[in-house]
Amino acid sequence: MKFRPLHDRVLLRALESEERTAGGVIIPDTAKEKPQEGEVVAVGPGARDEAGKIQPLDVKVGDRVLFGKWSGTEVKVDGQDYVIMKESDILGVLEGTAAKPAKKGSVKKAA
Repeated sequence: MKFRPLHDRVLLRALESEERTAGGVIIPDTAKEKPQEGEVVAVGPGARDEAGKIQPLDVKVGDRVLFGKWSGTEVKVDGQDYVIMKESDILGVLEGTAAKPAKKGSVKKAA
């Protein structure tokens, strides 16, 4: 897959939420909340400032980020579900954590 977001947009793969609670109760798919955590798959070059210079993005491919529950637009690329949003919709980067492994056969990384 080749996909390059434009300007200050970011393509994210939403990470699956836990299937069990801390007490061990299994959560059915219908009761799960929409993911608010994702892995950055592709980033745009950045937005232009008032002088016309491109301001690079703070996030990079591979970062694990938190975003608002209803942020972004869900898209399907090559049969896979992604979320595309502006960098300003990202609430923060989770540092020192590795992204949870994807379910078998779920996502191919974008370049």
